[in-house]
Amino acid sequence: MLRRRLNRLLGGDERRVDSRTIYVGHQPSPTEAFIPPKFCDNRIVSSKYTVWNFLPKNLFEQFRRIANFYFLIIFLVQVIVDTPTSPVTSGLPLFFVITVTAIKQGYEDWLRHKADNEVNKNLVTVLEDGHRMRKESEKIKVGDVVEVDEDETFPCDLILLQSTRDDDTCFVTTASLDGESNHKTHYTVPETEKDLESLNATIECEQPQPDLYKFVGRMYIYKNDPEPAIRSLGPENLLLKGATLKNTQKICGVAVYTGMETKMALNYQGKSQKRSAVEKSINAFLLVYLCILVSKALVCTTLKYVWQSKPGQDEPWYNQKTQREKDTNLYLKMFTDFLSFMVLFNFIIPVSMYVTVEMQKFLGSFFITWDRDFFDPEIQEGALVNTSDLNEELGQVEYVFTDKTGTLTQNNMEFIECCIDGFQYKYRDADTELDGFSVTDGPLSKMHEKAGKEREELFLRALCLCHTVQVKEPTGLCQDQQNNLMDSLEGLMVDGGPPPQEQRGFIASSPDEVALVKGAMRYGFTFLGLESKKMKIKNRNNDIEMYELLHVLNFDPVRRRMSVIVQTKSGDKLLFCKGADSSIFPRVRQEEVEKIRVHVERNATEGYRTLCVAYKKLSINEYASADEGLQAARLALQDREEKLMAVYNQVETGMTLIGATAVEDRLQEEAAETMEALQGAGIKVWVLTGDKMETAKSTCYACRLFQRGTELLELTVRTLEDGVRKREERLHELLLEYHKKAVQDAPPIKPSVSRGWSRANQDYGFIIDGASLSLVFNSLESNSSRYKNLFLQICQNCTTVLCCRMAPLQKAQIVKMVKNSKGSPITLSIGDGANDVSMILEAHVGIGIKGKEGRQAVRNSDYAIPKLKHLKKLLLGHGHLYYVRIAHLVQYFFYKNLCFILPQFLYQFFCGYSQQPLYDAAYLTMYNICFTSMPILAYSLLEQHICVELLLDNATLYRGIAKNAMLRWVPFLYWTVLGVFHGLLFFFGVRYLFGNPALQDNGQVFGNWSYGTIVFTVLVFTVTLKLALDTRHWTWINHFVIWGSLAFYVFFSFFWGGIIWPFLKQQRLYFVFANMLSSVSAWLVIILLILLSLLPDILLVVLRKPCGPHSRQRKAGESGAGGSQSPRSSARPLLMRTFSDESNTVA
Repeated sequence: MLRRRLNRLLGGDERRVDSRTIYVGHQPSPTEAFIPPKFCDNRIVSSKYTVWNFLPKNLFEQFRRIANFYFLIIFLVQVIVDTPTSPVTSGLPLFFVITVTAIKQGYEDWLRHKADNEVNKNLVTVLEDGHRMRKESEKIKVGDVVEVDEDETFPCDLILLQSTRDDDTCFVTTASLDGESNHKTHYTVPETEKDLESLNATIECEQPQPDLYKFVGRMYIYKNDPEPAIRSLGPENLLLKGATLKNTQKICGVAVYTGMETKMALNYQGKSQKRSAVEKSINAFLLVYLCILVSKALVCTTLKYVWQSKPGQDEPWYNQKTQREKDTNLYLKMFTDFLSFMVLFNFIIPVSMYVTVEMQKFLGSFFITWDRDFFDPEIQEGALVNTSDLNEELGQVEYVFTDKTGTLTQNNMEFIECCIDGFQYKYRDADTELDGFSVTDGPLSKMHEKAGKEREELFLRALCLCHTVQVKEPTGLCQDQQNNLMDSLEGLMVDGGPPPQEQRGFIASSPDEVALVKGAMRYGFTFLGLESKKMKIKNRNNDIEMYELLHVLNFDPVRRRMSVIVQTKSGDKLLFCKGADSSIFPRVRQEEVEKIRVHVERNATEGYRTLCVAYKKLSINEYASADEGLQAARLALQDREEKLMAVYNQVETGMTLIGATAVEDRLQEEAAETMEALQGAGIKVWVLTGDKMETAKSTCYACRLFQRGTELLELTVRTLEDGVRKREERLHELLLEYHKKAVQDAPPIKPSVSRGWSRANQDYGFIIDGASLSLVFNSLESNSSRYKNLFLQICQNCTTVLCCRMAPLQKAQIVKMVKNSKGSPITLSIGDGANDVSMILEAHVGIGIKGKEGRQAVRNSDYAIPKLKHLKKLLLGHGHLYYVRIAHLVQYFFYKNLCFILPQFLYQFFCGYSQQPLYDAAYLTMYNICFTSMPILAYSLLEQHICVELLLDNATLYRGIAKNAMLRWVPFLYWTVLGVFHGLLFFFGVRYLFGNPALQDNGQVFGNWSYGTIVFTVLVFTVTLKLALDTRHWTWINHFVIWGSLAFYVFFSFFWGGIIWPFLKQQRLYFVFANMLSSVSAWLVIILLILLSLLPDILLVVLRKPCGPHSRQRKAGESGAGGSQSPRSSARPLLMRTFSDESNTVA
């Protein structure tokens, strides 16, 4: 005993690695000394910074961006070295960008701190020494006994010890954990003390792990006996943090996992900084321009010293060196000159580009918020933008990962029809008689026939008895409270149904169970509830029938069925079973199968969820054997599930098939159309859900993700079950088989062809469940990467992938696997519950839906929309336009700055490499801030190269910009060559003019500042008019900023050069601009050079045959308007429609 205590104290107990021991109520066990174990507290931390580490951590993260680090170095060089330009030109913009970003990120983290405090400071009731104490949630310790009232959420993971319900159960909803808003039943630990104060017990359980559906433990209850009573603990005893108590007044439980060790916290994916693909492209282009910059500085520095090595050039008679200059080290002087050239040419990469990009993203995000199409009248809200940094990523999505419950569906099951003995029954009115008819499935002679009355009633009794539904009487509730009951707690007032005093609500672990019970109500059989193991139903004759519930054989994904064993008044033991057709058909008489199969297959192809119903009358011996087997299996501490499964399979044989049901899970509005549009755009859709496979599969059919011709490849626990081989061997075999079928034998698919145009090829759909995925990810190290690669290749060759029974962290693992695969595809996750937060944070873009399951997904998302249908416009409309706009902005910025600095570089060859600026300091500072910034900002906010309506009608246009098409090296090279061509033309065109320097009538000679001013004037007009030529969609704002910028340049030049400024030591441009414009030759060369620069663009627009999206746009416009052509949908020369399109506004 002493040795064991020492081992525990020193952490040497090997079992502590895999398990933890918890003292209920911190009461020591009588058999050993009490050593308080150390566990983490109950604080939840989702914030990124603290007060102490905010400044260093934030600065470190910001200066990891190559641009910020570059401008910091330039600023330091300007401070230390005597450079041609002032440090303010680099330091002020850098300070502005760093400060604004820090404020933005600090505010976002403050909101996270605020949300954490709301949870951590929430008051909860803890039982201490027989007294109820109110304390903050963060102060709960492992071992505390916590009391939770109805509609409260559990503050930590608890083992249920006591419930106010007579049957020692409680109901919870786990919508914030697994997305299911249905009520789940949990059970107290059997035979515990009613008075918790006198309870002396310890719990031994596994260490924290993220799987929501697994929990293994045992409870030692110490009474007067020398040996403690042992009770096994499973997931049915564990209440998870974040779940909500329902339909139970009060429960008490002992804390087993707290704080960041709870299953909810372990499934929470930390929030990381998301960067768009455009930013990565900017960094790549930046490196190229940095190389150009360094090359220019090296060339000029080298040529300067080569030129100065000639006699008389180093120290001319008119510019003698000082003694200090003569004493300076040659290599230090060369390095200083190199840095000076770097600063002189530094404007090739202006910080203003990053400011403009940030402004474009921030202001552009308002167009999503203001879009009236995103407004939902039901919740009176529109779209929400939490992160404006990722607008352009919406136009690059290749994979969409969507939740099912609450995202694709409304989680609202409706009974559609049933089939009894091969006869189809559809509900048409509220008569107490069944209204049955066979439409197309049976022979003509059976058109209006019905099954026998005895058979009908047996089927309806099966629907009323074979379930785990509970009835809640909504007494004592006001009208508002009744109206606000959750979806799974539905009032059952139907036409011709029970009178108001008999209205009831149904609570079930699955919404389809409620639908089936309500379906039986329509035909006269009403389930009245379960009292003391007695199930009561009211038949057509309004007689009450009583059945004793003996056993429930729970549903599981391997069996895919559930059963109940009941005893009638006469003492007969009946087994009623319902489940998937593939699970029921092999267990019934085969002659009964065919007449039901045709109905089931038809309903399945229509997207309904089908269940088959069977029954069996148990003999005395059969029941005695089943009862004994079930009792023994439920008390087993090891292999409990396997032993239960063996008994279930033994008793569920030789049944009689009665009929089948069809239930519809209503889809979200326009869900199928949205999924079809996304697939038409070349986006692959994966459904990740915590729901059962059958429900999820029928939803995929209803959403048209699975088509009739789709061959489904299934990798689930059911397909891995093989009596002979191990699961891992079977997994390996199936992966190889599916890989051969979907990858090796599949014909290559052209990237431009989607499923809709390639029906000749076989479509594959892939289905996997959480348990099989764990096997793929967590198999032996030698096989793990191989299995992952095979799995990923199979999935990437399937049109749709369905992952069911997923834990939240598994959803994130799937997203991460695809995100990190070859080609780094852009991923998007969309969901509405807290169970989706991990995958929303993991994906490049996270979308939250403002659904009924709380706002955790919305708070953690990058964008939030009211309904799934809005995703279509968000991606195909806004996303497409955002990407095109910002891609043009980035390329244009590099182009216009290359045009700007190349003449400055060329000028050094004609001024003795003296670092003499070509342009005045005012022009250097104002070029990117004032003269050319507003037109490109307006363009990047308002441009519509194709109108939104056509983008939505033609989903294939989305593919034209896929895989960062507009920011690849070929377009970048085109813009760079264009910038070099214009820069050469500007400099040498003006130099040719200056071949005769006497450009005025009086013979006065122009100087170097006039030379630079003419080059600068041509530059400003050319780059601005180039943007005007590229503009497809003109608004009054475009006109105002383009022509206004040019007018402002002219006004500023006159104003700056027309006044003697007292704060300037030297005024280089005094009357230079006015004097320049007095020369006809200067006017002529300015106009000629602008026309020559833009001539290729003008000719390209005028002469080229319309092609690509613009021609399709025109055709669509003509066909859609009966031949009438709108200005925006034409591809006529852009210059000619500059003013005619002014009336067009942003859609």
